[in-house]
Amino acid sequence: MIYSVDVRIEVPVRDTEVTDRVGDAVENIFPGVELDHEPGQLVGETHELERFSERLHEQAILDTARREFAKRRDDDGFSFALKKQAAFKGVVNFSVGNPDELGDIEVHVTVRDPSVDEVIDYIAPPTEEGRPVDPNDR
Repeated sequence: MIYSVDVRIEVPVRDTEVTDRVGDAVENIFPGVELDHEPGQLVGETHELERFSERLHEQAILDTARREFAKRRDDDGFSFALKKQAAFKGVVNFSVGNPDELGDIEVHVTVRDPSVDEVIDYIAPPTEEGRPVDPNDR
């Protein structure tokens, strides 16, 4: 599938953190992201979600991802938050409830093509008994 998305990533950098390490955490999940230093945060943009999708599959958290995407979905895209500590280790861990004291990695996905639902299905396909289901097999 060919998709066209704009992914904006914002992550706070606290005084107690090393900016480059926070950048590494983001790049572990979104390789190739271009990060800019802004006061108190890093802001990045990418158009690639392949590695993120691979992590969701490897960690078998497709249903969790779909729930998180649905919570903050609109006609133009979806958003979600990830824990920084997990990202340091290359692990996707969605932030639910109160933000971490160090702040979360906020991700905003704007979908240009095809549709929001199709992009979500591609990144985190529906599952049956924990296994991805090909919608063409239904």
